[in-house]
Amino acid sequence: MDFLGTVAEITSDGRAVVSASASPETGDSVFDSRRRRIGKVVRMFGPVDGPYVSVELEGMEPSELAGADLYTQGVKQNGKVKRRH
Repeated sequence: MDFLGTVAEITSDGRAVVSASASPETGDSVFDSRRRRIGKVVRMFGPVDGPYVSVELEGMEPSELAGADLYTQGVKQNGKVKRRH
């Protein structure tokens, strides 16, 4: 798992805005420090040097995440990328 960043703000629609240290892919899973899956990356925005990431929360109270460190793990690709002819 890779460090994503720290939660900067919780939006009114229940998403977490994270001040990211790296640029993840859209759809990557997001975890807290206890390795519990809390959501997925929906959108990246802001400057290239310090991007922000919008995380859609799944089954977690948004108020619990204020100032929390979050981690990401990429989505595994399906093994059917190469096909035989």
